[in-house]
Amino acid sequence: MNVTRGREIVLVDCPDEVGLIHRITGVLQARRLNIVSNHEFVDAAAGHFFFRAEVAPAGEPVPAERLRADLAAVLSSEARVRVTREDRRPIVVCATREPHCLGELLLLDAVGELPGRIVAVVANHDDLRTLVERFGVPFVHVSHAGLSREAHEAALLGAIDGFAPQYIVLARYMRVLSAAAIARYPDRIINIHHSFLPAFAGASPYRQAFVRGVKLIGATAHFVTEQLDEGPIIAQDVTPVDHTFTPERMAQAGRDVEKLVLARAVRLVLEERVFLHGPRTVVFE
Repeated sequence: MNVTRGREIVLVDCPDEVGLIHRITGVLQARRLNIVSNHEFVDAAAGHFFFRAEVAPAGEPVPAERLRADLAAVLSSEARVRVTREDRRPIVVCATREPHCLGELLLLDAVGELPGRIVAVVANHDDLRTLVERFGVPFVHVSHAGLSREAHEAALLGAIDGFAPQYIVLARYMRVLSAAAIARYPDRIINIHHSFLPAFAGASPYRQAFVRGVKLIGATAHFVTEQLDEGPIIAQDVTPVDHTFTPERMAQAGRDVEKLVLARAVRLVLEERVFLHGPRTVVFE
């Protein structure tokens, strides 16, 4: 039986109705669980309620499954209830050749500031091996040379599956995953890209931005879905630029914001702060 002796995270989303907070907190009180922090939100247009709380036992620890069942018993049959433990969940990072997003995640993991642990880096080029191995993280090179897309993806997924990750992070991984690969890890793949899409789709987005004289550049982290770069957004940010920026300087500014946005998105997901809500997300920061 899974009994949590530290904090637990209680997550509820369901159709909104009168008395939900009272019912949920009543169960927590009955189980002698102290609410350390909590957030709630009602999407008025959809009539949907979201709740996240961190709780700690004031007495005997409560089995997570028993607490989940107690909460489900006082909520509607449409409610989704999860009780999860604060833990460093395993993640696999996929990369190609660019080091900035991967390097940021490796550093945060190394100093204990990532609420997860990178169990492996899988890449379709060997360029980043030295960087990864400096952090003592396994590096797996799965080359796509001479392979069909299907054969390479099968090898990639075989390597990933061997590490049993809870989430996969695409840190500037420059190959598009198939629908079958995405379905294998539904709502568990996080991607980062520049916010120019779709306005500056295709090659050399920063040069396109330079030509247009943009004043803001940014990045977007999102869950991966079958619709390319249209998955639910987790985090975004921008940084100002001006007429003095060359395309190269814009690219550097873009890399800086990309790595910070991806790191924030990974933190939010690993800390169970993100609810999927159709094509959107509800994020409790």
